[in-house]
Amino acid sequence: MAADVLQRDLGLTADGLAALTGAFPAAFALAMLPVGVALDRYGVKPTALVLLAIAGTGSLLGAVAAGPWSMLVAQLVLGIGCSGMLMCPVTYAAKMLPPERFGLWGGVIQAFGNTGMLLSASPLALLVEHAGWRAGYLACALLALGAAVAVSTVVRGAPPAMQARRSIAEDARDVVALGLSRELRAPIVIAFASFAAVLGVRGLWGGPWLMEVKGLARVPAGNILLFCTVALILGPAVAGMLERRFQRVRRLLLAMGHLGAAAAILLMVAGGALGWGVAADAVLLTAFGLLISLQVICFALVRSAVPPERAGRALSAMNVSFFGGAAVLQAVSGAAAAAGGVGAALLVFAAALVVCTLVFLRLPGPR
Repeated sequence: MAADVLQRDLGLTADGLAALTGAFPAAFALAMLPVGVALDRYGVKPTALVLLAIAGTGSLLGAVAAGPWSMLVAQLVLGIGCSGMLMCPVTYAAKMLPPERFGLWGGVIQAFGNTGMLLSASPLALLVEHAGWRAGYLACALLALGAAVAVSTVVRGAPPAMQARRSIAEDARDVVALGLSRELRAPIVIAFASFAAVLGVRGLWGGPWLMEVKGLARVPAGNILLFCTVALILGPAVAGMLERRFQRVRRLLLAMGHLGAAAAILLMVAGGALGWGVAADAVLLTAFGLLISLQVICFALVRSAVPPERAGRALSAMNVSFFGGAAVLQAVSGAAAAAGGVGAALLVFAAALVVCTLVFLRLPGPR
């Protein structure tokens, strides 16, 4: 929603902006290792409060960024701070619920979290139009403060489970070992492209596609992206219910959702060349949001493969792939955009979804 004014004010090209925003998921992925250790070692509440303080600091740094390097620092700090936004509630659910109920609640948690995307569609477009992009970062800092107050007031500080005497280094090595293990290899592979596609289509390139290729103004483009946002809110809850109802075929559901999401991207890019109207984009973005939401099954697969006391580290190992893939593919999409335009950038995510899904289907793993 603010790609054009960010490029103008910070002196960035399209691929430079993609590389800069890719620092956020890169820092996010790197933070997963210590966050996973902290969640199992110190508990959810203190870990969440520290991360929210870091996220608020990153938002303030973004609001005062004067050039590419200061914005890079802001993105890195934001990535570290936001690394627990999903992991903290998901780990809490993993520790408190039996595996057969975790899939449903994992979907509910992600659906509730995705409601925040509503703010980054039309509301952000209006805010950028009337107050500038820096106001968006200030708003994020206030949201982080509000979340920290809510966590400190409402969430119970349950003590972490007692563990054998282990060093922090041993816990960190366990996160890495889990990420490379046979049990988690399949969901980790498909996760590499899964969240990258959400960030790429809904986060970075959806707005430029609608504004540059389809010729929409900022606010109407935000309105179209609301369709995708609503789908990303409703989709995880539906996916959680499907996972609970059809546990025997949940791997197939996950694969079909990702291949369907790739098809939606391909059709949207093809429609741009064929002159399809904006209504087609709204339909395809909605379909993309619903189908890619089946990614919550990844969390259920990982949870079923480990005991509760290792849940934080196992889920963090998978999130390294979720956000590491986003960082890599964000950079690749930037190079594609520089060479072939926004459509080429979107096709990067479609190709990654297809390749990672096919590899996922060939690998053994939790069912």
